[in-house]
Amino acid sequence: MAQPAKGDAFVEFDRVQKSYDGETLVVKELNLTIAKGEFLTMLGPSGSGKTTCLMMLAGFETATHGEIRLDGRPINMVPPHKRGIGMVFQNYALFPHMTVNENLAFPLEVRGMGKAEREAKIRRALDMVQMGAFGNRRPAQLSGGQQQRIALARALVFEPQLVLMDEPLGALDKQLREHMQFEIKHLHESLGITVVYVTHDQSEALTMSDRIAVFNDGRIQQLAAPAELYEQPQNSFVAQFIGENNKLPGTVEGIEGGRATVRLATGELIDATPVNVTKQGQKTLVSIRPERIEFRPDLLPPGAHTIEAEVLEFIYMGDLFRTRLRVAGSDDFVIKNRNTTGQRRLMPGEKISIGWAPQDARALDPM
Repeated sequence: MAQPAKGDAFVEFDRVQKSYDGETLVVKELNLTIAKGEFLTMLGPSGSGKTTCLMMLAGFETATHGEIRLDGRPINMVPPHKRGIGMVFQNYALFPHMTVNENLAFPLEVRGMGKAEREAKIRRALDMVQMGAFGNRRPAQLSGGQQQRIALARALVFEPQLVLMDEPLGALDKQLREHMQFEIKHLHESLGITVVYVTHDQSEALTMSDRIAVFNDGRIQQLAAPAELYEQPQNSFVAQFIGENNKLPGTVEGIEGGRATVRLATGELIDATPVNVTKQGQKTLVSIRPERIEFRPDLLPPGAHTIEAEVLEFIYMGDLFRTRLRVAGSDDFVIKNRNTTGQRRLMPGEKISIGWAPQDARALDPM
């Protein structure tokens, strides 16, 4: 999904900045538009500014500069409870002394809804998250996954157009977390709501999102659909943060016809797609995804670049073999190969040739 046109924007951050001490900006000149019905994830490491942006949108933090608009309406001065936004937190934030039904009734009572309408909406919300039989239980009588379903139901019960989620699956075990990712995505699609989701988990962001905004140091480093973000990172930070990535330092020898020739530290010349390098003599990091590298000669793509490597470590991962190599002076070069019939296991100390298609190598900034 492309950046929405100005008239299509449902959520807008317009030149938004945030400072807590009047000096250091934790969010720097943020311009971001989110379309109605979009699932946008704010992804980044701790301290990158993503959660602060979510809290400003929710109304729990105030922007130091700039304007936030919801459906064309400025909301900087609108208190949280009047923004009509659903919110799901990592710690569930359920009232422990209330039953599930009472927890879901609370946001409806605040809005002055009658008893019959409240009960109908509560039943619908609990059925959406497959928790219809748990209405009379208290949170302490539920598992972590069940509590998160109730927190999700409470965010949806008053039928908001916008739902914010702050690391909502962080407390769950891996299997349940992956299951809930698909459940949330299916709910988003069936209800047509707009979701702004904060996480530091790259696989979660790639699985669930229409677009991902990668944050670092208070700025969006890249905003794109998951496939574009993974396949075409625009700088070294994004390449390193999204999935596993090999990086080979070098110097640009020349750029011609949309192809950069890079001399690696050990003298080898390789070709790469120039992304943010423009001239001879520039330092660069060449980025190559582990799954795009092949060591079997019959499977090398046409025009593949090959280079010598030494096997340092072989790890069996079930569906994958992960092999760490020494390549061009780097001991952290990794290849991943599917565990298929006849796939050969590499042995530490073994010398092999590896190769990749030139378009799978990207010449990025040196970080």
